[in-house]
Amino acid sequence: AGRIERKLNNLDGVTATVNFATEKATVDVAGEVTPEELIEAVETAGYTAQLPATEPGETHAEDDPTAALRTRLIVSAVLTIPVVAMAMIPALQFTNWQWLSLTLAAPVVVWGALPFHRAAWTNLRHGTATMDTLIS
Repeated sequence: AGRIERKLNNLDGVTATVNFATEKATVDVAGEVTPEELIEAVETAGYTAQLPATEPGETHAEDDPTAALRTRLIVSAVLTIPVVAMAMIPALQFTNWQWLSLTLAAPVVVWGALPFHRAAWTNLRHGTATMDTLIS
């Protein structure tokens, strides 16, 4: 949030406050700054931005940002349960059970955590570290 605020506040006539928890920025513009310039400043900080919908009910079910994360969570949980079960219950450990565990865990580590990996890579390019870096 601090990087975004600094980038936006560096623009002439712009006062910005960013709430990282709600993923929203409040921007007051006193000069000749266009919305495209504001979005470009946020993108140079390593994040994405979009203008708010004019009507509160304008968003559609297809635009639900949590739908993709929910799918990742469900698939990752389904693949993780047998891995934990095989590791914790000796009766489920057959010859070379570790290979099955690796096969089931690899998609969780790579695909399930892909949003964290992307965020960590973006932060690395900007020379910073966040909680995404620790998770990734």
